[in-house]
Amino acid sequence: MLNWQQVFDGEIMEKRLHILSGSHSIDLVQKVAKRLKSPLHPLKMERFANGEIKYQLEESVRGGNVFVFQTHSQPVNDAIVEQAIIIDAAKRASAKNITAVCPYLGYSRQDRKAYGREPITARLVIDILAMAGADRIVAVNLHSGQTQGFFNGPFDHLTALPVLAKYLKKKFNGGAVVVSPDSGRVKLADRYAKQIGADLAIVHKRRAETNKAEALDVIGEVAGRDCIIVDDMIDTGGTICAAADLLKRRGARSVSAAASHGLFSPPAQQSLAASAIDSIVVSDTVPLSIKLSKPKIEVVSVAALLAAAIKAIHEESSVSAIFDGSNQI
Repeated sequence: MLNWQQVFDGEIMEKRLHILSGSHSIDLVQKVAKRLKSPLHPLKMERFANGEIKYQLEESVRGGNVFVFQTHSQPVNDAIVEQAIIIDAAKRASAKNITAVCPYLGYSRQDRKAYGREPITARLVIDILAMAGADRIVAVNLHSGQTQGFFNGPFDHLTALPVLAKYLKKKFNGGAVVVSPDSGRVKLADRYAKQIGADLAIVHKRRAETNKAEALDVIGEVAGRDCIIVDDMIDTGGTICAAADLLKRRGARSVSAAASHGLFSPPAQQSLAASAIDSIVVSDTVPLSIKLSKPKIEVVSVAALLAAAIKAIHEESSVSAIFDGSNQI
């Protein structure tokens, strides 16, 4: 039986799709919107003299499925607050469902207490989005999969691995060695190796202090081989630079790096330019913030991946089917 709210002049009203974006995701969200053939919803942003942010939705979203894009790139705190404000505006404008789309979820590395009296900031960010009014969250390559459990609702965890692996397989055409930069990324590296058809090696790393890593040894045959260091993100570049230097000392023919998120925070530009890395492959989940002549940075887009996920959510079909169920890490 049809609900009277679903009927107007004898016709069933179709669910409306609305794509909204904060200021940190414009290039990527425009690609997604183009693939979905759905224009970006117009927003008006203002800043008060003290820096406070104000957003106004310029068209109605009443009863619609709203997707609020924002990658949590620098300045990260502004990005999170922007997204929460847009979500709140959509909720108060009577949106039916609101999905927070976070190509890169900020604070995702702070997902547990490693020492006493530390916060679990990843949980705090999720709580902010939930309290703002998000009914669902979509994110790409979380630092750790358990972050999904911080949200009491649907959480679609997408992976850029198939997109990056396809690019790397074509680039190296077999014979490469996928390298895990530390013990925590062995499972990820193994999945890359299987998709690329490559061997696997592991770097033993020690982190003496925050943002400072030391590579001590490598397990696996790398001499005379093309090595690909894989990680979920490249921030200051300390981990991959230390691993690359060790691989070159062990006779690697070339060293490349691949990551879903290219944060490239200072001093990444200087560290990468002085490293033994020959090329870097990242996705466009985060806007590229540096330019290098060496190593060359190559960017592959996850727009098709995000568009497929949004289409599935909007049509209430399976998101996991996009990855054949292999989107959990």
